[in-house]
Amino acid sequence: MGLPEKHTWKTKWFQIIFRHDTKHGRLFDELLLVMILLSVSTVFVDSIPKIHAKYQTSLYIAEWLFTLLFTAEYIVRIIVSPKKKRYIFSFYGIIDFASVIPTYLSLVFIGSQYLIIIRILRLLRVFRILKLVRFTSASLYLLHSLKHSREKILVFFGSVLILVTIIGTFMYLIEGPEHGFKSIPHSIYWAIVTVTTVGYGDISPSTALGQIIASLLMLTGYAIIAVPTGIISSEMTKNHRNDKRQRLLDCPKCGNDEVTKDDFFCCHCGYSLKSYD
Repeated sequence: MGLPEKHTWKTKWFQIIFRHDTKHGRLFDELLLVMILLSVSTVFVDSIPKIHAKYQTSLYIAEWLFTLLFTAEYIVRIIVSPKKKRYIFSFYGIIDFASVIPTYLSLVFIGSQYLIIIRILRLLRVFRILKLVRFTSASLYLLHSLKHSREKILVFFGSVLILVTIIGTFMYLIEGPEHGFKSIPHSIYWAIVTVTTVGYGDISPSTALGQIIASLLMLTGYAIIAVPTGIISSEMTKNHRNDKRQRLLDCPKCGNDEVTKDDFFCCHCGYSLKSYD
């Protein structure tokens, strides 16, 4: 997104609102971050019945204050943006709009006050302020690893599904409806809860054989949780190694083979690599 050229005040506000590398831009981001966190905290606090009953008016005023401030910011962003449509329909533009519109809808439509919970989307604006796009490469590593290990993961989850189906069926036969295992699907639900080590406790085996099977299933659950983690971690390590290997070069002076395309100098001899490709 380029700088607006004609109007000086637009250029100044553009740099403050959209740029993060200036003094005023960083100050604006810090203030905006505080406002976002306070507004989201207001949503959390307002959901507590005792606090809502006691401070309903104050919380209502605070919410409208935040909404008006965010609305003003959204309008200013549109005004100073040189490519207005691009901003409006961008990811952050949609988030900015969605974070203010529910409060206005609550005035027009009955029952739309429940949409105010969408204000939590304001948290997504923190991504822009903290510039988490720096972690895009790490995210790509993860997505790439998930893509290449999807067949192994599908086979693994298929095996787990077969296991819990068999165990659930056995538990239905062993325990029966009188002990809470009302049906095979209900018993499979118990098996899934047990193998994932969640253990809600709403259903539990009463017979000795059922308790033995449950114990074995719990122990198996720990190993099952580790398998997909190992598959993805192995794939990520492989991708990182391949990426590093592709970026490695040899220093033309000392022959060091640990030089990468991103290095300016050889880490062994200090030779300048700026002109070396």
